[in-house]
Amino acid sequence: MRVLIDGHDSEGRLILADGQLAAVIVRLDGETHAPEHKGLWNLEAGFGKCAVRTVPPFKTPEEAGAWVEQTLMPKGRA
Repeated sequence: MRVLIDGHDSEGRLILADGQLAAVIVRLDGETHAPEHKGLWNLEAGFGKCAVRTVPPFKTPEEAGAWVEQTLMPKGRA
């Protein structure tokens, strides 16, 4: 899915948890991103417990999905 970010479109993915939208991630590929961040995945929007201000970029969409699962896991079950 293409997502309009910083004036250009980027590859985006929706991350679902139990059939509900938990996060939107986008691939950092624009000219405005630092070279060391290009190709990484950024949390563009999080919902519910995933609505956090800062999280480091993810190497893969699967890594982002694992972060969502961990974030939504009840405390004490990790």
